[in-house]
Amino acid sequence: MDQKQLLKQMVEFNQATFNNTFQAMNMLQDQFERVAQTAIDQASWLPEDGRKAIDEWAKAFKTGRKDFKAHVDESYKKVEALFAE
Repeated sequence: MDQKQLLKQMVEFNQATFNNTFQAMNMLQDQFERVAQTAIDQASWLPEDGRKAIDEWAKAFKTGRKDFKAHVDESYKKVEALFAE
């Protein structure tokens, strides 16, 4: 088997593994966010500023996840372009 083809298959496997793992991580984090939001909604002692801070943290976390995935996807595209040449 050609080395280039073997490396391409390894990268494709790595990408599929990353995508599946990332999707599972997203599902777990989204589930935890729902549970945490329920707990926060029931915490009458938590001031409004605290609630806003937690909401902003959750938004920043989601944005970070989305940006990370975009960077990884872009990196895989660059590697695929190397194999296309």
